[in-house]
Amino acid sequence: MPVINFSSVRKYVDVPDDAERILSRPEKQQIYNLNVHHDQGLLVQTDAYVVYYSTVRGPAKGGIRFWHDVNLEETTTLAELMVWKTALTGIPFGGGKSGIRADHHKLTRFQKTVIMKEFIHLLRNDVVEGTYIPAPDMGTNPIDMAVIFGETHITECVTGKPVGVGGLPGRLQATGRGVSTIADMTAAHLLNKPVEDISVAIQGFGNVGSWTAHFLYGKGARVVAVSDIDGGIADSKGLNVPELMAHKTEGNPVVDLPGSARISNEELLAMDVDILIPAAAGEVIVPANAADIRAKAVVEGANHPVVAEADPILRENNILVVPDILTNAGGVVASYVEWHKGKSGALSGEQETFEVVDKLLGDAFLHMKDLAGDSTDDLRNAAMALAAGKVVQSMKERGWI
Repeated sequence: MPVINFSSVRKYVDVPDDAERILSRPEKQQIYNLNVHHDQGLLVQTDAYVVYYSTVRGPAKGGIRFWHDVNLEETTTLAELMVWKTALTGIPFGGGKSGIRADHHKLTRFQKTVIMKEFIHLLRNDVVEGTYIPAPDMGTNPIDMAVIFGETHITECVTGKPVGVGGLPGRLQATGRGVSTIADMTAAHLLNKPVEDISVAIQGFGNVGSWTAHFLYGKGARVVAVSDIDGGIADSKGLNVPELMAHKTEGNPVVDLPGSARISNEELLAMDVDILIPAAAGEVIVPANAADIRAKAVVEGANHPVVAEADPILRENNILVVPDILTNAGGVVASYVEWHKGKSGALSGEQETFEVVDKLLGDAFLHMKDLAGDSTDDLRNAAMALAAGKVVQSMKERGWI
């Protein structure tokens, strides 16, 4: 089943039946069997998945997820979300995604590089031709993108690279920057509070969660709780985020930060805060725990953290949900800037990257809010409708419908 609910979206925008039929399933799904020899001489076999959900608005854009339990269904869902993210923010890309089923925590740098090279070898034509433009995702990082660049020597074929090999200053922080921008606007426009007066709990303290905390702390928000896979910490007066980021950079779990009270991930999700930001894995707010959520607003930092069945429960409890296709789109916006600059050879600075992220996400937020009107409990469908309208228009312009 697609993520988009066409019947709900049609409250805001016309989606022809033929468009729904085309957008109800992916354009292309591929399954690869990766066979590689590690440095110990062992043959390792694992599955990899590549999905191009829709390329009507441009080449398939989406990260490479390197995780122990990725599958074709999850990869397809994430590829569809990229369709709506790119359309909502006005980026001329389609939606794609790929996943490699492997636990990167158990691999050496050499072993991971061998797997990545073999994966790109199988996808080489699409990557070289620009049909698919990968980027980092869970379990991958700029070094992995540099490996891809090393296989092609085409600067724009991959985004999220280190700055020294054609990467974009600010790309690493861009997703967290976008989440913080949307949290700030949620406080101002939906909760009627300045960002300095809000309390925030962030589930997940990886790249997205940590940079979200960094930017919100810099804006004056009280980040009262954060967590990672080992658990969380809380302080009602607000955590010292710079100290926490330095602690985490040294490889320590957040629970080992001295002077903070330990909490579980489940307790963090149920905290009475202004804004809850699930920024770890998907599907963490489900019907079983949705009634426990006490935040005034949920700003989705991760992909698909609130399942569809939990949305009505949050709505009944007057909890606003700002959707992932807007909130965490800062990464793909920065990827577009990097891709464009790679093709043109232009240079860019970190602040310019942040300004583009703030502008495109901020404009999309206001358009979503205006379309929803008084239905602020329906922001997800309003955002989807804006994105779907752009996709349908492209389908008409290309003669697909």
